[in-house]
Amino acid sequence: MVMLALVMIITACSSGGGSSTATDAPKSAETPKPNDAKQKLVIYTGRDKNVFDVVLPKFNAKYPNIEVETLEMGAQQILERVRGEKANPQGDFWWGGTQSALMTAADEGLLDTYKPSGGDQVPALYKDAQDRWYGEMLLPEVIMYNSDVYKNKADAPQDWDDIIDPKYKGKIVIRDVLASGTMRTIYSAMIFRQGAADPQKGYDFLKKLDANTKEYAADPTQMQLKIERQEGAFTLWNLQDVMLQKELKKRPFDFVYPKSGAPILVDGVGLIKGAPNKDAAAKFYDFLFDPDIRAEMAEKLFQIPTRSDISKDKLPAWLNGLDLKPLDIDWKVMADKEKEWMGYWDQNIKGKGSK
Repeated sequence: MVMLALVMIITACSSGGGSSTATDAPKSAETPKPNDAKQKLVIYTGRDKNVFDVVLPKFNAKYPNIEVETLEMGAQQILERVRGEKANPQGDFWWGGTQSALMTAADEGLLDTYKPSGGDQVPALYKDAQDRWYGEMLLPEVIMYNSDVYKNKADAPQDWDDIIDPKYKGKIVIRDVLASGTMRTIYSAMIFRQGAADPQKGYDFLKKLDANTKEYAADPTQMQLKIERQEGAFTLWNLQDVMLQKELKKRPFDFVYPKSGAPILVDGVGLIKGAPNKDAAAKFYDFLFDPDIRAEMAEKLFQIPTRSDISKDKLPAWLNGLDLKPLDIDWKVMADKEKEWMGYWDQNIKGKGSK
């Protein structure tokens, strides 16, 4: 009887208060709803902080249960990271990548299939046929210059062939090419326009450009600082960032849209295959392509949307008045050849143009 009483006392103590055992189940009333459950979203991005300041607060307001973590890096660095993590993905969403990088990632099986809301309104030219990536915006690549150095716009280079003129020797600061999707696209386009079948003429062009280049800056911030301080007079960069720096940060920057046309980069996004937080990534994907968000991004951040159904009255005057002349480029060839061409440039041309 004494033993029985002890067992009853121990049993009573173990069932009251204290921590639950593994077999304890929460009451149904206490079970969190799926929509209320905390989620995480890891974004690999090449976007600027100005973009975060507009998009992320709105997304957080709509989805307060999703905790967003952003890791900032260049488009090529994102590709290399996603490739390296293929067996064990750590990121969920790729926000900001060149068409070439995204095409390569899709071909390597690094991106999942997903059609965002409004995906049918994005022209076929600006998306993957299998819905593995979508263009978010268009980025014409232009000649950015310091407007205090060239007070008369006509004194700045007016076309691509002008940038290799010896009179501009030491006037150019270039963002480190291999780490930048933007620069890899521009440099690959310079080769393509000389003849993709035999890249030697393109290599010769880039050697002359290297001879005129004063410095290769480690990142966009350093490149912009050097141009602002007149350590260089101009660079090659994307139109959106030029407008951001000029209009929002009031820096002495302006641009020349090359007379022969510009490579119009499709800057896109994709859902990383095997994403740990796929549901949260899909929500962000749909959010980015909302027409009101796209119109606001055009107004505040000078983005050119890929969605074709946004009415002109919602778009800013600067965009409605912009005449976009594309450089004739086969983007599939560019994607296929970019690694080879940029490898050759790095090994045989960079820093050797004046030798």
